[in-house]
Amino acid sequence: MTALSQAASVAIEALPLLDMVGTAVFALSGALAAARQRQTLVTFSFFALVTGVGGGTMRDLMIGAPVFWVHADWVPLTCLAMAFLVWFTPERWWAGPRGDYRALDWADAIGLAAYAVFGTAKALSYGIGPLPAALMGVITACVGGILRDVLAGRPSIIIRPELYVTAAALSAGLFAALLAFGMMWQPAALIATLAGFILRALAIHKGLALPAYRR
Repeated sequence: MTALSQAASVAIEALPLLDMVGTAVFALSGALAAARQRQTLVTFSFFALVTGVGGGTMRDLMIGAPVFWVHADWVPLTCLAMAFLVWFTPERWWAGPRGDYRALDWADAIGLAAYAVFGTAKALSYGIGPLPAALMGVITACVGGILRDVLAGRPSIIIRPELYVTAAALSAGLFAALLAFGMMWQPAALIATLAGFILRALAIHKGLALPAYRR
């Protein structure tokens, strides 16, 4: 085991909270998408589960790891708890005064940054190199939101002009780079998570976007 993968393994063992936060807020965003569509409680639960575990499932299949939520009861229970939370609380808590469900974007932003870092750390712990590990972090962060939008019949978040994948790539790439340069995993995880969240927050608040293709 290389020093990099060893450091990532220690981070994985010490960062269950980051995994739980990513799962919970992505599941919350899935439940909010179902609420916007006026769906049933069963659909709320399905949206929450698929959104919460979608990215991590894809990552684990690609790196040859056991699919994480199949072996951890807390994951589906957390997803179901988020679905019930949205179902049984007042809509104004989530929809806001304009009914635009802006809370969905902010929950997604938190999950995006947390999952990008955690996904990168898990890939590194399996001996994956820094670059492909960072790409695994991007997949972990983005696939759940893509599945949520497809199920909801909305244009996927990744084809909207504002920064999304870029924010995930910043968190994932920065975490892998900081570990590779010898930084301790604790400050590396904190810096990378905050950087990705701040970039995504600016995109939500200010509409930051990369230049689109022009012929």
